[in-house]
Amino acid sequence: MALIVKKFGGSSVATTEKIMAVAERVLREKKPEDKMVVVVSAMGDTTDDLIAMAKELNADPYAFPREMDMLLSTGEQITISLLAMAFQKLGQPSVALTGAQAGIEANHSYTKGRILNVKPERVKKELALGKVVVVAGFQGVNGSGDIVTLGRGGSDTSAVALAGGLQADVCEIFTDVDGVYSADPRVVASAKKMQEITYNEMLELARLGAVVMQPRSVEMGMHYGVPIHVRSTFSQNDGTIIKEVCDVEEKESVVRGVAHDSNVAKIAVLGVPDQPGIAYSIFSELSKANVDVDMIVQSVRNEEKNIIDMLFTVAKSDLPKAKAISEEIGRQMKAGGVQVDDSVAKVSVVGAGMLGHPGIAAEMFGALGKAGINIEVISTSEISISCLIQAEHVKTAVNAIHDCFFKKEA
Repeated sequence: MALIVKKFGGSSVATTEKIMAVAERVLREKKPEDKMVVVVSAMGDTTDDLIAMAKELNADPYAFPREMDMLLSTGEQITISLLAMAFQKLGQPSVALTGAQAGIEANHSYTKGRILNVKPERVKKELALGKVVVVAGFQGVNGSGDIVTLGRGGSDTSAVALAGGLQADVCEIFTDVDGVYSADPRVVASAKKMQEITYNEMLELARLGAVVMQPRSVEMGMHYGVPIHVRSTFSQNDGTIIKEVCDVEEKESVVRGVAHDSNVAKIAVLGVPDQPGIAYSIFSELSKANVDVDMIVQSVRNEEKNIIDMLFTVAKSDLPKAKAISEEIGRQMKAGGVQVDDSVAKVSVVGAGMLGHPGIAAEMFGALGKAGINIEVISTSEISISCLIQAEHVKTAVNAIHDCFFKKEA
C-alpha cells in the first residue's frame, strides 16, 4: 500500500475530455490498497482569462490583491469539482476540497502567499473512507480566513506540501514535458533529460528560470524529504526524480543544467552617497513591498564625489512597484537618478559539482564571447553562475552555453 500525491497542471486538465482522461489514468495506476490525493491547477488558460477580465475593470488589478486572490482561486475550484465528478462517474468515491478545507495555512501575502503549515486532518479522514481526494492547488487560507494564492506555479507547492504533511511515499508532478532537462527543450533541441537531480540543483535551476518546477515546491520537498517525480501527463514513461542524493552515474557532469529567465528587469540607482545604511534604505523598502531582488551590484566609489551606483534586478511584474520605491528613496538621499531597462534576460549554469572547478566560469564567459554576446552583470553562488544579457540574445546564449558543456560529453 502506498500514499501518493499526484499533481496535474492546467494543460493536463484543459478540457472536460482531458479531465476524464486524468481520472481514468489515476484509477488505472492505483493499486487496490493505495491512498490517492490529486492536486490540480485551473483548466488551460483560465487564470489568464480571469486576469484579463480584471484588467477590463482596472488597468492594474493587482492594486487590489485580496480581491484578485478571491477571483483567481475560483479557477482551481472549477477543476476540482469536475474531476471529483469524473471519478464518481467511473465508480470511484471522491471528494473535492479547497486549499483551506485541505488544511493549507498561508501567510497574508496576497497573490504571493507562502505556506506556513499543513494540517491535512480532513484529507486523512476522507482517505480513510476510501475516497480519492481532489484538492485545489495554488491556494491556502490565512489567519483572517481569507484565501491567499501562492503565485504562478503554486499548485506544485500545494502538492509537495500536502505530500509532506501526509508523509506520502512520493509526489508525482504531471506536466506537458516528460521530466527535467539540461535546458529548456523548446529552446535547445539537444537538451538531455535527467533521470535524477538533487533538491539543491533543482531549486537553483527553478530559481534561475527553469519553469518545470516552482522554487518553493522544491523547498517543500527538501524540507519534508519527499521524493518528487516530474513526468508527462501524455506518456507512461518515467520522468525525473528530485531527491536528496543522486546516483554516482548521474553526478558525472559538473554542470547539470542551463537555465534562462526573460522575466527580468534591471534598475540602477545612480549617484548614491557612499555612506553606511544606504543599501539597507533601498532594499528594506523593497522587501516591505514584497519585491524579490535578485542580482545586486555596487559600483566602485567615485572618490571625488564620494558616490556610487547601485544596480539590481527584479521580476518584470514587480518593475512598476520597484521603480516607484527606488525613485522615492533616490529623492530622499539626493541620488543622481534612476534608470530602468526591461529588455534584459538572465542565463545561468547550475551544478553541485561546480564547487572547486574555477574553469567553469571562464568556459561560460568564453561561450558567450564566441557568440558575440556582451555580459552586463555577473553573479555567482556555490552551485551556479548567472549572467545578465540583452533579451534578444537569449536563445543564442542558451544554445552556446549548452553546447559548451554538453556536446563535449556526448
